[in-house]
Amino acid sequence: MKVEIQLDAPPADAARRAAQLADTGVAGLFTFEGPHDVFFPLVAAAGVVDVDLATNVAIALPRSPMHLAHAAWDLQSMSGGRFRLGLGSQIRPHIEKRYSSEWSRPAARMRDTVLAVRAILDAWQTGTRLDYRGEFHTHTLMPPTFVPGPNPYGPPPILLGALGPVMTRTAAEVADGLLVMPFHSERHFHERTLPAVEDGLGRRERGGFEIVPQVIVATGRTGAELEAASTGVRALLGFYGSTPAYRPVLEVEGWAPLQERLNALSKRGAIGEMIALIDDSMLDTLAVRGTPEECAAEILRRFGEHADRVCCYFPGYDVDLAHVRDLVTALAAPSGGTVSSAPRTAPAHR
Repeated sequence: MKVEIQLDAPPADAARRAAQLADTGVAGLFTFEGPHDVFFPLVAAAGVVDVDLATNVAIALPRSPMHLAHAAWDLQSMSGGRFRLGLGSQIRPHIEKRYSSEWSRPAARMRDTVLAVRAILDAWQTGTRLDYRGEFHTHTLMPPTFVPGPNPYGPPPILLGALGPVMTRTAAEVADGLLVMPFHSERHFHERTLPAVEDGLGRRERGGFEIVPQVIVATGRTGAELEAASTGVRALLGFYGSTPAYRPVLEVEGWAPLQERLNALSKRGAIGEMIALIDDSMLDTLAVRGTPEECAAEILRRFGEHADRVCCYFPGYDVDLAHVRDLVTALAAPSGGTVSSAPRTAPAHR
């Protein structure tokens, strides 16, 4: 199984950090929409590393499909065909109060965005007239001055981040892949995510679909390292668990009341109390913990049948890059088991 990890650096330091992370043997680097623009660090990294690059995720609702298409096209060229455009919707408070943008029917909007971006990319690649008329987006003007011309590497894949069944079904219906929300459990993945994927694949008109699990990892080799890693992971799990939109994950495990408690604590800024509520059982259910080899074995057990790559997060602690290298090695080792190719979950037609 291939491993991708977060490029955790501002644009000015992204090239140096990307080279450092790539040296661990990871197959790819991804950025998220945090304190810096999601695309800029990848621009800096594209010319210095020979690994896959992805946004994970670019928040789509406040952006025009044309903006997304241009960024994706250029990064596909700069990276030599190693870019994937990962898109996400975010939750309503962020869209309305942080981005000052419009929120309604997020799955329908994301579906339209994916189709609009693909229509733009296909028009550039094939030279055909752009004529996209969707529910939320219309793109019918593309003078030659604004056409970048065919991309020698082809249009980049478009993946969609999702947690709930409607968004997950939408991803399986129209996107090239699903980025499984990192806040999940094995039970949620099997009982909620996979059935929604199958539903979406039944409505799909194109093949080549992949599932990309995202995993929160607490790894180390000493007691002190594992303690620091576990604390960082508990903090992130507490933050995710406080969010009403992520309550279904807790419901599946019988922990629904915890969401309201975490939410109340988050409004008071009681981070320590939130961390204390994430016990060992929750940590081991919602994340993976142990030595790099133990984490690799657990990731393969959970997802080896469904995916051939995984995105790993090491939140709130400084993971030793030697441990990342060992995790990559363990997941790639033949002894780890035979991993099914993710596109096997997609229909055979194309």
